[in-house]
Amino acid sequence: MSETRSVADRGYAETAVQKVALVVGIVFLVVGIAGFIPGLTTDVDSMTFAGHESGALLLGVFQVSILHNIVHVLFGVAGLAFARSAAGSRNFLIWGGVVYLVLWVYGLIVTGENPANFVPMNAADGWLHLVLGVGMVLLGIFVGRDLATRARTPRGRTAV
Repeated sequence: MSETRSVADRGYAETAVQKVALVVGIVFLVVGIAGFIPGLTTDVDSMTFAGHESGALLLGVFQVSILHNIVHVLFGVAGLAFARSAAGSRNFLIWGGVVYLVLWVYGLIVTGENPANFVPMNAADGWLHLVLGVGMVLLGIFVGRDLATRARTPRGRTAV
């Protein structure tokens, strides 16, 4: 029966792009929570709410702050919520990836004592933001390709 339903009628995390958005959401949620757990995050006592002076490192590598962790948790919740629809999942992956690419550029431009430097990021964070951004955009485009093709194809006709 699920074979005859349209993409729009499918349920939670049924399509490939929905499953990918769900997994990405879960990873962000776990990472956001892990950023508050001593042992997984070193120097938790030196974590600041925001700002480049936060001394906490997730897995001893990635610089984090309270705001940074909260954003990861919210991104995770968004991924779980958008996994309810194929179009939402595709948009979450593509636009979420764009956000991470913007963060990567931000990290290249805004460094050190700059007053605009409110997100703690070290070199490892910068590389991770680049990989996440490119990866999410590509997943949204290529895993969501079937959805985009169906959306452009009139009902009853097959895309070539």
